[in-house]
Amino acid sequence: MNTVTIPRRIVKNDDLIVMPRRDYEALLEFRKIQEFKPTAAQRQSLVKAEANLRKGKTLKYDELVGKLGFAN
Repeated sequence: MNTVTIPRRIVKNDDLIVMPRRDYEALLEFRKIQEFKPTAAQRQSLVKAEANLRKGKTLKYDELVGKLGFAN
């Protein structure tokens, strides 16, 4: 097994991570995917939906399908 000496100036803030190159390149691919940023209206709808979930105001799958007008 090879030994590698890492200079202290590189590791000064405990921010050194060692990982295989293939894994690092896979992580870089994720950076290319644009992150979803909700609008103000979408954030407000999410807050409302979370409140309804806490209150138990939810629909079962069959109820949702019926309200949307789809046939089972």
